Amino acid sequence: MIKNILFLLTLSCIALFSFAQLSPGAKSTGNFILGKIDTLHSDILSEKRVLNIYLPDGYSPDSATRYPVIYLLDGGAREDFIHVTGLVRYFTTPWINQFPQSIVVGIENVNRRRDFTFATSNLDFVTRMGFDKNTIGSHGGSAKFISFIEKELQPFIQANYKTSLSKTIIGESLGGLLATEILLKQPSLFDTYIIIDPSLWWGAESLLKGPAAFSNQFKRKLKVYIGAANKAESAVMYNDALNLAQQLKKYPGTITVHFDYMPKETHATAIHLGIYNAFRLLYPGGM
Repeated sequence: MIKNILFLLTLSCIALFSFAQLSPGAKSTGNFILGKIDTLHSDILSEKRVLNIYLPDGYSPDSATRYPVIYLLDGGAREDFIHVTGLVRYFTTPWINQFPQSIVVGIENVNRRRDFTFATSNLDFVTRMGFDKNTIGSHGGSAKFISFIEKELQPFIQANYKTSLSKTIIGESLGGLLATEILLKQPSLFDTYIIIDPSLWWGAESLLKGPAAFSNQFKRKLKVYIGAANKAESAVMYNDALNLAQQLKKYPGTITVHFDYMPKETHATAIHLGIYNAFRLLYPGGM
């Protein structure tokens, strides 16, 4: 099965960019299109944002069928859009039928460190994580980015595509930090959260430790997947991810939580296995 996934992902990469060499005597008859590109000017962010959109097989603007939407952070064509779309295509094929046919909205980055981190007054914690705090650059813009998602991006997608009410967000590393911030502060923006190896160390772990961290009543039923890479690589990141899962499990009537430790994965490789596992755990009975 893993070989099939790797083949599909490789095929998607080749098809999207059309860089593969042709066999001798062969003739190109066109490009294989995986998705489309939209642009959205954001008044909140004062910039244009690029959106990579995958539409499921059989999608038609004239059809009454509406589809769940997966919002993918780090969703550029040269980021995670191709790989995640490959997994969505795989899990929604008729012979697998594990996951609902879905629209994927890849949000291409402009400045991920700025957009995915919340404001903090002291950067000393950055040094403890092995980074030079003097080179961090622009940061602390997550409040604006969350507002962009709520007030501009989601309404744009709902107005222009055949969407249902189901919304998923996928975030890894700093993207996982942002997804966690949304979960704790504005949980109703999504009903499913896929959070992989989140950088919850940001702000000296204040997102988890603040007095209002888990004060939200979580009135809406949510599904949450939290994946963690090998703890030998970073015990801090593993412990923070585990702490998040344990805190969320205190709301069993509202939140379904899956904590997934991936000891053979590093921070760099956890996203693909994490999403694969998330799809299986969140939809164990298939469709």
